[in-house]
Amino acid sequence: MKKIELAFTALLVPIDFIVVFCATVAAYSLRYTYFADFRPFTLTIPIEDFFGLAMAWSAVFVLCFAMAGLYAIRGARRLKYELSRVFLASSTAAMVAIALIFFRGELFASRFIVLAAWIFSMVAVAIAHVVVRGLQRGLLRHGIGTRHVVLIGGKDDTTKLLQEEFVGNPGYGFAVAATFSSFGQSVRAKLDGLKEAHALDEIIVSNPEMERVALGDVLSYAQSRQLGFSYAADLVATYGRNIDIGAYAGIPLVTVKGTRLEGWGRIYKRMFDIVGSLVLIVVTLPIMVLVALAIKLDSRGPVFYSRKNDVGARTQRIGQDGKPFMYFKFRSMKVGMDYMRYRELAHLDEGRGTPIVKIKNDPRVTRVGSFLRKYSLDELPEFFLVLAGKMSLVGPRPHVPEEVAKYDDRHRRVLTVKPGITGMGQISGRRDLSFEEEVRLDTYYLENWSLWLDLAILMKTVGVVLGRKGAY
Repeated sequence: MKKIELAFTALLVPIDFIVVFCATVAAYSLRYTYFADFRPFTLTIPIEDFFGLAMAWSAVFVLCFAMAGLYAIRGARRLKYELSRVFLASSTAAMVAIALIFFRGELFASRFIVLAAWIFSMVAVAIAHVVVRGLQRGLLRHGIGTRHVVLIGGKDDTTKLLQEEFVGNPGYGFAVAATFSSFGQSVRAKLDGLKEAHALDEIIVSNPEMERVALGDVLSYAQSRQLGFSYAADLVATYGRNIDIGAYAGIPLVTVKGTRLEGWGRIYKRMFDIVGSLVLIVVTLPIMVLVALAIKLDSRGPVFYSRKNDVGARTQRIGQDGKPFMYFKFRSMKVGMDYMRYRELAHLDEGRGTPIVKIKNDPRVTRVGSFLRKYSLDELPEFFLVLAGKMSLVGPRPHVPEEVAKYDDRHRRVLTVKPGITGMGQISGRRDLSFEEEVRLDTYYLENWSLWLDLAILMKTVGVVLGRKGAY
């Protein structure tokens, strides 16, 4: 790792402690000065005693930040990700601090101080991280602290995407020194030359289909030269997070577990879905009413999307464990121009060769429907499906029966959880993603699920929807 990465990360720890401490004291000062005239107080905390509470409060915040991964040394991460973690960790820290005070039999003299300290701390830390990361990214854009990487993977799509991402975003801190299609003696010599010239810090195997033997050779080379090593995981490799290792008759057996969304994980996620969907239904209900009126005024037909297949069954999606469920959303197409018309529009299908149908500038979509799709407003009724337990707020996209029928066995693993209103695919390109990329992202989600991840995806979804990326 670069020394500058370590320096910036280490710098955040004392900065966060000082910032939270000052924010807490500011909340105390505000209550007993400016707000004293509006709401007189009957009990005060001596400032010297409050300093001790403020230091404990700050320590809890820093501890929660560390547990949330804010001090992980991984270069200048995306600011949206970091700020979402700051918000979630600050909220958790506030709850922990309040619980500790309660169990010790202590009470703040003012609920205002508790609320203000939480808000001030969260905002102050967010500003501090923006400033620190902004300074770090500014240095990276000028080549200070940049990690020089080599991509090994040829001219495949993954290599091209990574190279474009690193070149287009110098603030990430990666500079591509060279790309190679394979790894052999001639490549070793070139890498040695780059290493001696101090122009190589990390090797990234960008081809997820590279053979295990070759991948092991690259790893051994990188470790022997003290180089960083990363690789684009293939579909099978993403299963590796949830394993148990046992021995029977002296033979080690590795058992791959289903997902983290088993046992208590499923309970936690369901509770999260119930609370979240109820809140979102209340918040978006006025918008749903306006959308319904716009649909009726724009074109004839029902408000909700509903169609019959060849045997007269109503709209369905395939849910958890491959079980179908009745599905509905706001209608965005002209009446009668549903899935059966795909045969007539096959020449416009950009997903040919995969189970998914993708049509840009779909002639079947109404004027209002086009607007609804751009901002995903047609999917608002799905909150009711989440409340009913048919879908989840976060998960793989809802699967159409005709598409599922074309899935391979490795694709069907995404059916082990409930489909979601949003998910890894939706925040990573939506319909611009290939089918295999979408499956890989959904598999990653299954293996790495946590409530933190669900919250981060939900927060990022807002920006993606407003930006209309990959929406059609």
